Amino acid sequence: MTEAAPAGRGKIITLANQKGGVGKTTTAVNLAAAVARLGHRVLLVDSDPQGNASSGLGVNSAEMEHHLYHCYMNEADVGQTIRQADDEGNLFVLPTHIDLIGIEVELVGSVKRERFLADLLAPLQDSFEYIFVDCPPSLGLLTINALTASDSVIIPLQCEYYALEGLSQLVRTIRLVKNSYNNGLKIEGILLTMYDRRNRLTHQVAKEVKQHFQNEVYDTVIPRNVRLSECPSHGMSIHAYDRRSAGALSYMNLGREFIQKQEARKDNGK
Repeated sequence: MTEAAPAGRGKIITLANQKGGVGKTTTAVNLAAAVARLGHRVLLVDSDPQGNASSGLGVNSAEMEHHLYHCYMNEADVGQTIRQADDEGNLFVLPTHIDLIGIEVELVGSVKRERFLADLLAPLQDSFEYIFVDCPPSLGLLTINALTASDSVIIPLQCEYYALEGLSQLVRTIRLVKNSYNNGLKIEGILLTMYDRRNRLTHQVAKEVKQHFQNEVYDTVIPRNVRLSECPSHGMSIHAYDRRSAGALSYMNLGREFIQKQEARKDNGK
């Protein structure tokens, strides 16, 4: 990476939810791409062994000699493992592979095993303004590593009946990590996904989440959108695939809202 580093240290944001199918990876890919398209230098770290964030941006880790697993094992330099995302000038990817699923066993006896990712990402904060980390749908060691490394967490939340139950469990884990490993960790925001305005349950869940978390809930919601489902199979973000779709417009709005909150915090000295 030869481009000039941005001023200040880059912010690390984890996207986490132990429940699968809530739009976590979709949000990781498309929010990262939106922020990059808004002029910011962005790295997306694929810390889910399924590798969907990597393939969703056109990066085939199966063809790469090294990926995130090798970085964890100190067998590869993290800077040399990063790839530029297809069709996304400011967006870069630290790809992963199914091998990463073994890392929890590999690290189980290691000292400070929760800090491996933090140590890997620290040197990259001088090269990127924002580093987004996509986690597996679990609260295991990979997610703990991501939370320990991060400044904040974005929680994608599907508008369904059991959403709040899973959310309370995740919030407890975030609090545990904050108290044990990372006292600066904050909830960046809660994002309502698969939002169906015609569905009464959607409105009930949204109302309850806003009652409990108030200002932490993003104004932007992500609707159910066929184009969002299609774009990963083409190895493209929704912005490259169909920038006029409802999904693309929503994620671009989310990108703007995210950046506005960052700038407001800087102005307030937070």
